[in-house]
Amino acid sequence: MSPARLDRVTGPSLYLFEPCFLGIRGPVADADAPIATEDDDRPLTTGDLARECETTVRTVRFYEEAGVLCPETRSQGGHRLFGEADLERLKLIMDLREAGLSLNDIRRLFELKREHGNAEAASAAMAEVLEDQIGEMQRKIAVLRRLREELAATVAIIGECQACDSKTFPTGCTDCDVMGRADLPRAMRILWGRDG
Repeated sequence: MSPARLDRVTGPSLYLFEPCFLGIRGPVADADAPIATEDDDRPLTTGDLARECETTVRTVRFYEEAGVLCPETRSQGGHRLFGEADLERLKLIMDLREAGLSLNDIRRLFELKREHGNAEAASAAMAEVLEDQIGEMQRKIAVLRRLREELAATVAIIGECQACDSKTFPTGCTDCDVMGRADLPRAMRILWGRDG
């Protein structure tokens, strides 16, 4: 399929490509243009994006191939060149991934506005999707807080085991006074208990 036809891909495919997928969104950059200084709005390379986002070139290319990021232009040599807006977009993509959203969830967020014919419908749909994501994040945050407290308590208690000189280690741990504590966290019981 030619890149010009990729914007017509529809249906239940894994990827819903943006019109710029594998295409050029803007003009070809002039290879003879003066070298930009840090104060200029110079195009960013794939490597620049990777460095700014503390990730790999491979990751940047993955998101480009998935259709959620596309170059603003290409150099005369064919190198992908991005703008500041692309950098911000990539940072948002990576934050959303870190928060647990799937690539399809992220793609849906980026496509949502264009799926509706008016601002009222688009904004209502966006608000609903974002509220669902916020609710899911709140549940994950509650689990992470609870787990952090449990692991911190485990670290504090396991510190007592560093001075252990029992000849029956590790099988004797289940008979130890430390393991008999009433306030023993689940993680300590499971990780340091009989089967740990």
